[in-house]
Amino acid sequence: MRVQMKSIEAAGKTEEEAIETGLRELGLARDDVSVEIIERGKAGFLGIGSTPATVRLVYDGEETRSERLDTFLTGLFEHMGVHASASVSETDTDVNAEITCEEQGVLVGKNGEVLDAIAHVSNYVVNRGRRHVRVNIDAEDYRRKRDEELTALARSTAGKVIKLRRSIRLDPMNAYERHVVHEALQDNDKVTTHSVGEEPRRRVVVHYGRGENN
Repeated sequence: MRVQMKSIEAAGKTEEEAIETGLRELGLARDDVSVEIIERGKAGFLGIGSTPATVRLVYDGEETRSERLDTFLTGLFEHMGVHASASVSETDTDVNAEITCEEQGVLVGKNGEVLDAIAHVSNYVVNRGRRHVRVNIDAEDYRRKRDEELTALARSTAGKVIKLRRSIRLDPMNAYERHVVHEALQDNDKVTTHSVGEEPRRRVVVHYGRGENN
């Protein structure tokens, strides 16, 4: 449920710069606020006597991104009938949720498929009508451990490719896992990675030599 309107003041060399500053602070899009000009910016003469512009951004004081994600996850756990809780934190560019659950397998699924689905829907919930941020969902440190496994696999495979000077295909992976492999090898100047096949059998191929990752 929406609550009372809120506002912040922001300053900049021009009205537009002040508005952008305020939007970044709120994490909102231009259409999410109404703008009141408090003081118009003045350039002055040769920079002397210049005055910054000041604006007031009025917005609907709804839930923050963290609150929105926490509310969604709490409802999801109840709907799934699992005993779980989420510790949610937020930065300027990310919203992170670490899930604690007695039945980890239920929320992770085979190869992290359930966790990926939760992350996908969470991304929509958090970013709906707002400036886009990255949403990271993990359960009992599964994602971190899996990332480490995939990074080690990518580097080991790259070593074999360089030694044998031939391409190697990895087992099918979901989009997130393929991204981890691509990212792990993007700075390796002796190999390149490429995804082939159709979902859910799409996989990464590690090639000898440089090229375009995708």
